[in-house]
Amino acid sequence: MRDVRAGQRYGPAEVAGRRAECDQGGVLDDQALIAHVAGRGLVVLTGCGHAGVINICRYAQRLTGVQKLHAVIGGFHLTGPLFEPIIGDTVSALEQLAPDLIVPAHCTGWKATHAIARRLPGAFIQNSVGTTFHLTAAARAG
Repeated sequence: MRDVRAGQRYGPAEVAGRRAECDQGGVLDDQALIAHVAGRGLVVLTGCGHAGVINICRYAQRLTGVQKLHAVIGGFHLTGPLFEPIIGDTVSALEQLAPDLIVPAHCTGWKATHAIARRLPGAFIQNSVGTTFHLTAAARAG
């Protein structure tokens, strides 16, 4: 995801005051995996989400041309007092993206995880060590 530009306010780099660095070359210390599950949409697996989970999801949509998000799983890097100011905007943007499943992990933080659970209860899945996900293609009609 080397080309993710941190042009939105959804990423830790903007909050930490490194916007100029990010705008010039993207966020180089970030990784994510994107898969298109047939008939369901994109599955976005973030590492620590340094580019911002919303930026990562939107980049995946642009890169693939697929708008439907089936699942967003991983770290969203929203923990601690430095990142608390962007939790509300990030959760609002997640609501607009409307993934079928959302699984915040390690660095998302307690406050952000609870905000996601409150505002996207039908999509939220609590993650823990050993949790396994089976994301399969939709059955074909006929």
